[in-house]
Parts: sequence; structure tokens; C-alpha cells
Amino acid sequence: MGTDRAQVLPAPRVRAAGHRRLGVTAWRLIALGMILGAWHVASIPAGALLLPSPLAVAPQFVALLRSGELLAATASSLTVLFSGYSLAILTGVSLGVLMGGIRPFGETLEIFVHAMNSTPRVAFIPLIVLWFGLGIKAKVVIVWLTAVFPILINTYVGVQNTDWGLIEAARSFGARQSQVFRHIMLPSALPYVVTGLRIGAALAVIGTVVAELYTALTGLGHLLALFGNTFQTAKYFVPVVTLLLIGTAISESLKALERRAARWKSTTVEF
Repeated sequence: MGTDRAQVLPAPRVRAAGHRRLGVTAWRLIALGMILGAWHVASIPAGALLLPSPLAVAPQFVALLRSGELLAATASSLTVLFSGYSLAILTGVSLGVLMGGIRPFGETLEIFVHAMNSTPRVAFIPLIVLWFGLGIKAKVVIVWLTAVFPILINTYVGVQNTDWGLIEAARSFGARQSQVFRHIMLPSALPYVVTGLRIGAALAVIGTVVAELYTALTGLGHLLALFGNTFQTAKYFVPVVTLLLIGTAISESLKALERRAARWKSTTVEF
């Protein structure tokens, strides 16, 4: 009976969650329509040079897409973005877990991490270019440097907030340190980690554009510089909109991951 009840009870919750998501999607579409409408109205007195209408941007978007120029630039930017962001996840989560799990180590490095996080990343770009050149290595390092600290700090805070009573109980039953990390600290820190990943993803998109503008001009940063310097305002909005879409897609993907990762908190077991 307990098993049957556990299988039947979640169904209304699943349906309610599905209806809520549909409602949120509908409201988002309405908000998007209002934003596009306000944009079009504002473009009338501003003029095509200062603020082109979305009706003028859409044909340019299609034209750049058909020519392959937008796809090539997007592919170049995504290569830099995901290379630097993946490296930031690997180093940020690993170091954050170590700092949170080994308190003397974390207390030693904490002041240096916050000092680096408060320093503008742009200040390091000349050094990065000097050390790594103007190619893709420098771009990846810039993206990594931009995104790593929010991931590291949120992971560190998440592990610090682990219930130390659970840790001591696990150790009293003979759990190894690796098991404590994997089964207690990481699940407890997951909401913090995903929050750090979302902040880091937004900064990684910014870092990608900054890297492409400060080093060899490639990708969407190249299109921004090209169309901005030649006053092709309608075309200029095409890479801007593309960056918005990329950032939104990454953020929503991480939000879905956060919901999936947090399910263990609401799971109940009946005997």
C-alpha cells in the first residue's frame, strides 16, 4: 500500500507543475510581445540610425543567417565560450569543494579569492595577451578568468553550509573522506553550485565578447566591431540578439538542471 500511495500522490503535483510552467511560458510570450512593441514605438522618433525597428533587424538577421556569416561567427564564439566556461566549472567546483571541505585550506585562500574576485578582469587582459598571444588560448583564459570566481565562491559557501552533524555521523560509521564529499557535501552544496554556474555563465558570455574585442577580432565580437564602426545599426543588433539568445538558453538549461538536482530534497520515502 505504501508503494502504491508513493506512486499515485506525486501525479497531481506533476500536473500542477506542468500547468504552472505553461502559464509562465504564456506570460513570457506576452512580455516579449510588449517589449518588441515598445521597441518598435521607440524606434519611430529615434530614427533608423539610432534605434532601428525590430522590423528592420529581422531581415538583416535572416540575411546574415543565409550568408553563413552569422553561423560562422556564432560557432567561433561558442567554441571560446564553452572552452573557457568548462574550464571554469572544473577548476571552480573542484577548488570550492576543497576549500569548503578542508577548513584551514579554505580560510587560508579565502582572502586571496575575494581579492581576485573584486579586481576588474579587464586589468589582466594585457598580461594575458602578453603571455598567450592574440589567438584562441588568450580568449579561453579571459573567459575562464571572468567566470571562475562566482562558481568557486558559491561552491565554497555551499560546502561550508553542510550540516556538520551529518558529516560526523557518516565518519562515525566509517565513511571515507571521498564518500563524505560525494554523498553529503556535494548534494548539500548543489543549489549553491548551480547558482554559481548561472552567474558564471552570464559572465562567460560577457567575457567572450570582451576577449574577441581585445584580441584578434573573431566571432560575434568581430561582427559587433564591424557593424558598430560602420554605423550599420540594424545589422549591429543581430549579434546582440544572438548573444541574448545564447545567454538565455544557457541560463534556462542550468535552471532545469537546478530543478532536477534539487528533487532529492522533496523526495519522501514510505516504509
